[in-house]
Amino acid sequence: MSSERSPKVQSGGAFDIDWDVKDPNHKVLLDGKRERAGDYVFTGNTVGEYSFCFENDMSTLTDKLVDFDIMVESEPRREPPAKPGQIAEHTSALEESVFKLNGMLMNINRMQKHHHTQERRGFSVVKSTQNRLFWYAVFESLAIIGMAVFQVYVLQTFFTKTGRRYKV
Repeated sequence: MSSERSPKVQSGGAFDIDWDVKDPNHKVLLDGKRERAGDYVFTGNTVGEYSFCFENDMSTLTDKLVDFDIMVESEPRREPPAKPGQIAEHTSALEESVFKLNGMLMNINRMQKHHHTQERRGFSVVKSTQNRLFWYAVFESLAIIGMAVFQVYVLQTFFTKTGRRYKV
């Protein structure tokens, strides 16, 4: 059995996650630390349940949304001998067309998921930038108001008789 997996962090934190794949004997087949996305292929030689574990230890305060696909490919089974005639020829051509269409649709599906992941990451960056710009604008506005109040105070103390320390 050959298996392919492709984890992608959709949202949360720095878009990274720790992961590992273990066979039924708890032997680690694949692992990754602080990875954002990737495509991995491994061959499972042991019969049983394989575990796919994701850990978010480095960022315990933020939740993460992880999207992953697992595609399992096995050895093709032997087909029973076909009866002689045209039906077998048409069936094999039809099956070949169906397999090609299936492959193309899987590729389109994978591309759509990739673009969806990129869109979510871009949205997160835009949201973060918008938040920073908002707080920068608030700080800048408060600084301008503070400077205006300070200038009014300085001018009032400079031109009033009681507040004048130095005579002009």
